[in-house]
Amino acid sequence: MDLPVMPPVEPMLAKSAAKVPIGDYLYEPKWDGYRCIVFRDGAEVLLGSRGGKELSRYFPELVESLREALPERCVVDGEIVVVQDGRLDFDRLSDRIHPADSRVRLLAQQTPASFIGFDLLALGDRDLTGLPFRERRAALVDALGRQEHEHVRVTRITDDDTQAGTWFERFEGAGLDGVVAKPAQGPYTPGERTMVKVKHERTADVVVAGYRLHKTGPIVGSLMLGLYGADGVLNYVGGASAFTTVRRKELIDELAPYLLPEGEAHPWLEADETDEHRRPGTLNRWNAGKDMSFVPLRPQLVCEVRYDQLQGDRFRHNGRFVRWRPDREPDSCRYDQLDVPASYDLGDVFG
Repeated sequence: MDLPVMPPVEPMLAKSAAKVPIGDYLYEPKWDGYRCIVFRDGAEVLLGSRGGKELSRYFPELVESLREALPERCVVDGEIVVVQDGRLDFDRLSDRIHPADSRVRLLAQQTPASFIGFDLLALGDRDLTGLPFRERRAALVDALGRQEHEHVRVTRITDDDTQAGTWFERFEGAGLDGVVAKPAQGPYTPGERTMVKVKHERTADVVVAGYRLHKTGPIVGSLMLGLYGADGVLNYVGGASAFTTVRRKELIDELAPYLLPEGEAHPWLEADETDEHRRPGTLNRWNAGKDMSFVPLRPQLVCEVRYDQLQGDRFRHNGRFVRWRPDREPDSCRYDQLDVPASYDLGDVFG
């Protein structure tokens, strides 16, 4: 493979906002799938995940679709999704990350994946990443948008913030989870949060680095969640505990492969009392007799949780588990993804 933009490429990212921003932006629906940068050089097609892993083996049918739909030599940023009964189905998409090739190929026939393109990074011998997004988008439509393909599409777009607000409300029923605003004159900035996302709910991707046992027996009581700070240290931000008894038992088996081997270092077990980073296991000032010990896990699992608000550098209340995120790398779970609520004058609230 010999392209002007070569893998791996970290995709351009988004920061959260409470409402659709107004300005020189282009707005797109926010797709609920796996972020993917596609590299095509003739017969070679590589699907690169957000964390740099190759996804090609999990979506063999999509590789064939992309060979049919994409220009001979190009690099396209987009999202892999699975559509079921007229809406996006993230659970069916997650099923595809499976170690058995036979299982993957069966699911490829039963629930084929689609690719939604929204940015063009290279075409032929040209590196387009330095061009304004408005120009890259026009080049994407020119290269791909005029071709009809069932499983390879170009996302919709508008420069009207009112239209974007309408999409935010209208598209939720189809499984989309918000709107993304991209600076119209901005270059492609790998790994930087230069886009803005507005979601229907506050969610965060967090690292599962341990769990506490339930008071009723050897089942999971709560997951221990972490986020990386700017200094690269994993901070404890709270737990997720709203599970049924059956699910608590299942989690014991699901988490077993990630149990920390004896003698292996863990970011929450190595710190001393002078460390200012947040760790679990500190004394509960409201209940001095409460057991604050936990079962450490290798910090390799990522899950998505719902949360209500932040209190300092932690969740104000426990988060609610949404789903596993096998497409996310733990070190990508950082504080800068979190929504910062808009400021209000308390006098306005009191009236």
